[in-house]
Amino acid sequence: MDKSNSSERVAPDPEKPIFEAMLTPHRSLGRVGFLVVMGVATVITLAHSTVFMVSGAWPVGAFFGLDLALLFGAFWLNYRSARARETVSVSRTDLLINKYAPSGRSTEFHWNPLWARFHVSRHDEIGITRMAVSGEGRATDIGSFLNPEDRETFADAFSGALARARR
Repeated sequence: MDKSNSSERVAPDPEKPIFEAMLTPHRSLGRVGFLVVMGVATVITLAHSTVFMVSGAWPVGAFFGLDLALLFGAFWLNYRSARARETVSVSRTDLLINKYAPSGRSTEFHWNPLWARFHVSRHDEIGITRMAVSGEGRATDIGSFLNPEDRETFADAFSGALARARR
């Protein structure tokens, strides 16, 4: 007896995600751009510090080196913070937000999608300024590092996914 009947509808798996997204901060300067900027800054710093050191003003040359070190440190911190990310998954039975810090530490947040509420704060000129998920007595911000256009796109897709999960 063949149990496969094409007229039978298979119920969707409630654990299967109906929405998944990975949110990452945008960085406009890539690796090659960074190398070019640091190369140019190093050449200019060496040229200027050499001129000052030859003329006898050696402390000025040392401060040029300090400026270059601070510039490199600022880029290092910027690229380190770019390692932060958030993953969002919505199924019919679970809303999962997993936040990864630049250090690699992760924090998981679970909600029942029937009880979860998605809050969006808007400013007339800027657009979305804050997004948060709340429910069951707790809340967490989401996508705080996104630019306004990406926040709009995510908010539309995420609110649609929550509505589908509730059906």
